[in-house]
Parts: sequence; structure tokens; C-alpha cells
Amino acid sequence: MSRTVTINGRTYHWPKQPVVVVCVDGSEPAYTEEAIKAGEMPWLAKTVQQGSSLIADCVVPSFTNPNNLSIVTGAPPAVHGICGNYFYDREADAEVMMNDPRYLRCGTILAAFSQAGARVAVVTAKDKLRTLLGHRMEGICFSAEKANKATLEENAITDVLKLVGMPLPSVYSAELSEFVFAAGVKLMQLPRKPDILYLSTTDYIQHKHAPGTAEANRFYAMMDRYLSALDAAGAVIAITADHGMNAKTDAAGKPKVIFLQDWLDQRLGAAKSRVILPITDPYVVHHGALGSFATVYLPEADRAGALADIAEIPGMLRVIDREVAAAELELPADRLGDIVAISDRDTVIGTSVSRHDLSGLDAPLRSHGGLSEQKVPLILNRRVRGLPAGHRLRNFDAFDLALNRAQ
Repeated sequence: MSRTVTINGRTYHWPKQPVVVVCVDGSEPAYTEEAIKAGEMPWLAKTVQQGSSLIADCVVPSFTNPNNLSIVTGAPPAVHGICGNYFYDREADAEVMMNDPRYLRCGTILAAFSQAGARVAVVTAKDKLRTLLGHRMEGICFSAEKANKATLEENAITDVLKLVGMPLPSVYSAELSEFVFAAGVKLMQLPRKPDILYLSTTDYIQHKHAPGTAEANRFYAMMDRYLSALDAAGAVIAITADHGMNAKTDAAGKPKVIFLQDWLDQRLGAAKSRVILPITDPYVVHHGALGSFATVYLPEADRAGALADIAEIPGMLRVIDREVAAAELELPADRLGDIVAISDRDTVIGTSVSRHDLSGLDAPLRSHGGLSEQKVPLILNRRVRGLPAGHRLRNFDAFDLALNRAQ
């Protein structure tokens, strides 16, 4: 009988070959499609023909933390509890980053396999994800952002810059993601290489450059070279994304923003409502903390009227109450506002004009968060077998496909 690990209601087979799951931040399907057309991704072009090229739905809100945690738990936020990069903690009466493991409500596939004796490693671009991804995991876990500070005690590895052979990259650079891939290749070349490796990049390029542009194609060409090296090391590779990306501008390239806190203050009065933007994180230069998903807290007496009125704002796509949002989007109801607002494909939601600094934007605004960024690639370098008929593929099926259906 083959060895298995069961976690969060799903059973995974022990890897027969090393398994690498890659989350390419912000990678809507058009990025790889255009790069393949341009001849920039020869390995991936061959892989989509000989392996499996699928399209999946990511978690909404289509942000980094909820989706990375869904991928590594094999479950939606209703199970793991991480429903944004940022939220309002009602118990603490504080707006906080959601990067503390105390907010996790279940274990991860990574931790479960490591505790069962597998060699597991994680490399993520930004340090904000490291503690969540590595929670209770026994093995190597470090970020490209703070690779120079990795220690045996904290990260189970040291001298990372020497191992990878690259200088410490800027957090706002394509090199931050390249460092992740380069580190992954080096780890797979170690005598005791990982049985399971999880790589998670940053969407710096995708926020600045549309699919098919020279800059985007160069980035994906870089990625193709490292993926080819991982393939040559004998790994089963599953490539997906945490969310897509869209231009959030008008025809002239000006950002299309609904400043929802200003709108509510004008109608209900100051301090009567609270708008939370779950896209918020420490790295806002390239998106100004503007995304297509927001939650609103307000007095019960104002909720029904506000919901109806917000739904009429031009650029809003879906405005629903907490219970409907929790059920439809598989989110933890106790960590949502009273109202959930989702804007359309080319519109973002802000709080107040005074609270968003767009001076760092050196390209037309591109962002994510809503239903319009839900479609993501799910590509494997093996044929996938045994998918149930009519199964709705999710990005958090990546480990199931790699371990159970592509070995």
C-alpha cells in the first residue's frame, strides 16, 4: 500500500519523484500565452503540448495571502482563515496585517509532509508570506527579500546568497522573483534535495507590464529557463498563480478609482463607517493599495440602504452582505465586513483620496482583487489523469494534481 498524508479532508500520495509547486504572482493566462507565441518560452511551449495545460479559478479576494495559503492547504479561506493581506480584527479593534500564523485555522500540506518525514523546502519572494507558509513546517524556509539574514535556527539554512550566486535583490524588482527560481534550482541540486518544494514569486512585473510586452516576455523567458532546469532535475512541476491582473484605467490611462470611504462619509457622516482594503501590505508602491475588493463595516441600521446605494456606483460589479459573501466565496464570515464590494474589470476601490499615494506609479495602474482576476493557469509537466467529470478546477488543486494525478 502506498504511503499517504491526509490534511484538511484531502489525502495526498507520497511523491515518487520530487514535486515542485510554483505560484507565479499575478500571472493571468495571457502572460504565458503571449510569451509562448513570441518564442520566449520554449520549455513551456513543449510542456503545454506534452503535459497538461489547464485553467483554474483562484480564491476571491484575488490577493496574495489568501491564495498562497489556499494552495498550500488545499482548501479555501473558509477553512484556513486567511481572507486578505490585511483585515480589521474585531476582537483587538485594530486594522492589522494578516501575516501572523495565529490567524491560520488549519495546518498546511507542507507541514504535514515534513512532520511525516519528507524533505520540504519553501522559497518565497517577500518575507510577509514566509511565516505563514512555514508554520509548523520542518525544513528550509526563507524569502528572497531577506535571504542575507537566513539562519539555521530560523530558516534551516544559511549562506543563501553564496548558494544562489546572486546579490540580494531589491524588493521592487524582477530579480526578486528570479532569486526565488535560482534558489529553487540550487536546492534541487543538493545531495539531499527536497521531496517537495514550494516557490512563490512577486507580481512586480505584472503590475507594471501587460501580457505580450517586451518586459513581460523577458521575465517569462527567465522563468522558462529555470523551469527547464527543474524539469531536468526530474521534478513533477505544477505551475499556477495566486491571481490574474488587469489594467485599472480609463482610455487615457488615468486610474479609475472609487474612493468608497469618502463616498460613505459624505452620505452617512464621518466616522460612521469603516472601509477595509484587503490588498494592503507593506509593498504598495506599484499599486497604491488599490484593488478591486473591499469590505465595509457600518451600523446595522445603515446596512441595507448602503448596500443598495453602493451597488449603484458606476464601476461596481457585485455588492453583497457578509453572509452571502461567505457562502459564495468560501470566506470566513467572522473576518469580513458587513458588506463586501467588488468592482469591475477596469476599476479599483480606495478609501479616501488623502490616504492613497500614487506618486510611485511610473506606469498605468494595473491591479487585482476581484472576480475579473479569478482565472489563472494550472500547468503541469506531466499528463493529469482521473479528473472527475465537471470538476471545477481551483489553483489550490495544484498539490492534488501533482501528487495524486501526475506521478
